[in-house]
Amino acid sequence: MAFGKAQKFYAETLANIKNDGLLKEERFIHSSQAADIKVEYPEGDAPQNAINMCANNYLGLSSHPDVVAAAHAGLDRRGYGMSSVRSICGTQDIHRELEEKLSKFLGMEKTILFSSCMDANAAVFDSLLDNQDAIIADKLIHASLIDGIRLCKAERLIYDHSDMAVLEERLKASQKKRFRMIVTDGVFSMDGDLAKLDEICNLAEKYDAMVLVDDSHATGFTGKTGRGTHEHFGVMGRVDIITTTLGKALGGASGGCISASAEIVDLLRQRARTYVFSNSLPPVIVSAANKVMDIIASTTERHDKLEELTTYFRKEMTAAGFDVVPGFHPIVPIMLYNAKLSQDIARDLFYEGVYVIGFFYPVVPKGQARIRTQISAAHSMDHIKKAIAAFTKVGEKYKILGKTKTEVIDMYGE
Repeated sequence: MAFGKAQKFYAETLANIKNDGLLKEERFIHSSQAADIKVEYPEGDAPQNAINMCANNYLGLSSHPDVVAAAHAGLDRRGYGMSSVRSICGTQDIHRELEEKLSKFLGMEKTILFSSCMDANAAVFDSLLDNQDAIIADKLIHASLIDGIRLCKAERLIYDHSDMAVLEERLKASQKKRFRMIVTDGVFSMDGDLAKLDEICNLAEKYDAMVLVDDSHATGFTGKTGRGTHEHFGVMGRVDIITTTLGKALGGASGGCISASAEIVDLLRQRARTYVFSNSLPPVIVSAANKVMDIIASTTERHDKLEELTTYFRKEMTAAGFDVVPGFHPIVPIMLYNAKLSQDIARDLFYEGVYVIGFFYPVVPKGQARIRTQISAAHSMDHIKKAIAAFTKVGEKYKILGKTKTEVIDMYGE
């Protein structure tokens, strides 16, 4: 078989990844997604209860009883799947209802649903831009944005992360292009830092460029009423395109969307390949997402609780001596700098009843390994205090508390 040669190569590649301490393992959860979960780790061991500190379940809605009930109702009333694309027989009135709710919540004119935000990001650039145009992107944008940009014939320009001076240089250098589009995450998922959207919008207006923001790690809980980073920076109405997900704060299942002007959304319905040639979101997800939108539009209770817990966790973890990336977002990275160390600490935390994951190259740059903790409104203050105590115990074991980056690297290497 011709595959024999390739099979040997792939096996050696996997062995090298494992030997380098970079192998990503999957853990099996034997419960619903919640603050407390039952996890099988390592594979084959009896499942153990743990506090979940690494889910994108920011508002705690993944297993909310009202959301689950809405999913059941959607399944009973509208069936399991659509068996078609939107333009044939894949659109129900509940799809339109969800798009309208998202538009109103985000403060945009129209919205188009996709199977995921990755599909949305794969579609948006090639549908709107061509070789007459230019895309100017932050260096640290999400992989899905990078992949989407690669599918487009527009010229690609990069600016250093959140460096407005370099962004302005790129805008000046591309002024002969028909259209320019500035592309950024609203919240950068590895560090939890926010794009400087107010400054980006100022530059966009000065140089007649469009702005696209992937707000997947912000929609529902960032800003005064949770609309996102554009609300936080006071630039609602000044961002041209928002892509975001239903798979994080908005219920945590799947699905994504693009919100923009009527012209952009209507054109995407004609051209976006991952929309035109992909099955519609199933009714069960759409029904549950409609309930999620009702919940977050009616109260900021979960948003406010999330903010309180995040502030406490950040303060106490820093006081305990951990190297915490500053900020206010519920993504709270604990910097460890060494890939194996991040995995060892994650493993020990699991046996202390806290479930987290070590992040390392290629997810983050070499020498930037970390444990990315994430706070949820589903957590109680007791969860947070137990997690801090477990982190402190394990941190003492590895002698990293109060240590600088240089000292940790001297002990464990990069």
